[in-house]
Amino acid sequence: MSIDSKTRQPFQDLIGLLQEIDQRWASEEWNLGSSADIAGAHRTAMHALEAGLVGVFEQDVRSPDFRRIVTPSRKLTGDNSDAIYFDAPVSGAYQYLVEGTVEGAVYFSLTIEEDSADGNMPTRTGGVINDESIDVDERGRFKVYLGGEQRDRNWLPLGKAASRITSRHYFENAEPAAKDPFCEPRMRIECLNANDIPAPPSEQSVSEGIERVINFVRSRTLGQEPMMNREQPGFVSLQPNVFPQPQLPGDFGLSAFDAHYSMAPYFIADDEALVISARWPECRFANVCLWNRFQQTYDYVNRHASLNRVQTQADEQQRFEVVLSHSKPNHPNWLDTEGAAFGMVFWRYFLVEGEVETPIARVVKLSDL
Repeated sequence: MSIDSKTRQPFQDLIGLLQEIDQRWASEEWNLGSSADIAGAHRTAMHALEAGLVGVFEQDVRSPDFRRIVTPSRKLTGDNSDAIYFDAPVSGAYQYLVEGTVEGAVYFSLTIEEDSADGNMPTRTGGVINDESIDVDERGRFKVYLGGEQRDRNWLPLGKAASRITSRHYFENAEPAAKDPFCEPRMRIECLNANDIPAPPSEQSVSEGIERVINFVRSRTLGQEPMMNREQPGFVSLQPNVFPQPQLPGDFGLSAFDAHYSMAPYFIADDEALVISARWPECRFANVCLWNRFQQTYDYVNRHASLNRVQTQADEQQRFEVVLSHSKPNHPNWLDTEGAAFGMVFWRYFLVEGEVETPIARVVKLSDL
């Protein structure tokens, strides 16, 4: 006879969730049509499980710590080769001090995510502060306060629904910053008004941690309807090879208030290439990334899966062309599709001055390049 514990049911529920993901999410129900699609779904589920275990299984808003959200081997929810992200749990019931280094980033911000205390996907963004409102010293160090009395600078309010703080460090280097171990910023967060310390692990805390992992994984798999079945924000196109006008996302969850986004699926045959004509605007940061259908970046450690402005050959007006193809063409601005006929192209532009031109794509024969 097994020993009873409060943790047994949630542990079984986690196993059941993985079985449901296998049976439903990795299937035709989510418009998957090949064995490679199924393998991609299983890989994404494993990455989500890892991220849930790292990020939310053991957490306490009275003693938070920053943990890296995505890495070159842990990809989910639209990661970025030129960015390093951290997050930590917070609560509107407390006040916090965040200290860290900009580490040479061309753009840095802190964002409050709301309604994700139970591990679910944030429903909206509750506030953002970027490096224009943060005092950074000559060594790249900063301090930001969260919650408590309003301050003129270096401060973010925490509403009742505040649940996580996300940091964004964006770099425009010759090589992707996300794969550079010497580029990783240092961050710490301290709760300033907790009157007690977290208790040791217990049946209750372990049970609650497993429940958060379940919610985390479900909200990023079965909780996301197929793209064709759900309403998309204005910056997302469902038409292959056609980009929407880059635009601010509003308070869309896991987004940045001060960024313009544009995303569209690409589709090309084996003997074709997608040529995209674009122009980098006046802005703090800009890049374009390739994702698979599960919003994971392609391999940017060994391949050319993204381009920032430093990596792009452009003319004096910052106009350029990007070529997406399965094999390397004789072109300086190449994005490697890894042989995938279908994927996503995602453009980001931060702190834009003036208008952002819409990228225009056309399908050509690879032999005609």
